[in-house]
Amino acid sequence: MSIFTRIFKIGQAEAHAAISKLEDPIKVTEQGIRDLRVDLDKALQSLAEVKAQQIRSSKELTAYQQRASEYEQKAVLLLKRAESGDLEMSEADRLATEALRRKEHAEKDAALHQRETRRYDASVEQLENTVDTLKANITTWENELRTLKSRMKVSQATKTINKQLAGIDSSSTVSMLERMKAKVEEEEALAESYGEIANQPTTVDAEIERALDSGSKPAADERLLELKKRLGLPEASEAESSDGNSQETD
Repeated sequence: MSIFTRIFKIGQAEAHAAISKLEDPIKVTEQGIRDLRVDLDKALQSLAEVKAQQIRSSKELTAYQQRASEYEQKAVLLLKRAESGDLEMSEADRLATEALRRKEHAEKDAALHQRETRRYDASVEQLENTVDTLKANITTWENELRTLKSRMKVSQATKTINKQLAGIDSSSTVSMLERMKAKVEEEEALAESYGEIANQPTTVDAEIERALDSGSKPAADERLLELKKRLGLPEASEAESSDGNSQETD
């Protein structure tokens, strides 16, 4: 195989694949149903025309058969009238012979129309089978089309859901949660930072007071004695001294 033939084959295969992708099965089925309906209309028209011919041929067949029977009856009547003396035998024979001749022509015409009627009957039967087949095919295709549309809706909905789920699992939700987590951690760190800044003293006096407050605080009695020493006051109060003297007297 030459290189040009191989290139042509590859191009042809790709073209067929592209056409297959462009074909919508629902639209193809709908077009097929429309084509079948056109064929059905043509078949019904042909059936109506052939049936009309069949009816006309059947009526003509009946008419020729009836005419043949009437000519035979006339020939019999002519011979009976000649036998009864109402008509001369020679005249009766002549007329009866003519009646039988016309009966023969009528029978030939009847036989011809009978063959035509049979052909029409066969054509009508064939066309009726064609019409029935087309109707059955249309019904089948319409049912398949409804099923195909339902399956298409389900498959499209399923594909959309799966696509959304796949997108959520792979990127959307995970990324969103990660960004949210980072944002929360950033806000928490920022709040803690502002808290530490708020606890820092803003002036030197505040720093001094905080340093003093942070040391061990003496008890209230110790602070009182320390203050009395600085002021040169006795450590015990007069009430406490009087109480002590009274106790010694007792």
